[in-house]
Amino acid sequence: MNKTLNIVLIVLALALAAYNVTNIDFDNPFEGNSIVAFIGILAPLCAIVLLLIFRTSKKIQQKVNAK
Repeated sequence: MNKTLNIVLIVLALALAAYNVTNIDFDNPFEGNSIVAFIGILAPLCAIVLLLIFRTSKKIQQKVNAK
């Protein structure tokens, strides 16, 4: 996976998390569709962390192979 695709996926995940923030009912944040919105925020954040770990591992792999 190249760097451009990685960045695009991170931006899409951020956009999805931002959209789900708009779906939270701040008067009753733990009832109804707000719980689904919280899950919808948590999932893209996990995806971002995984993509950043993958990106870091690729950098490490390139440095190890260069030796």
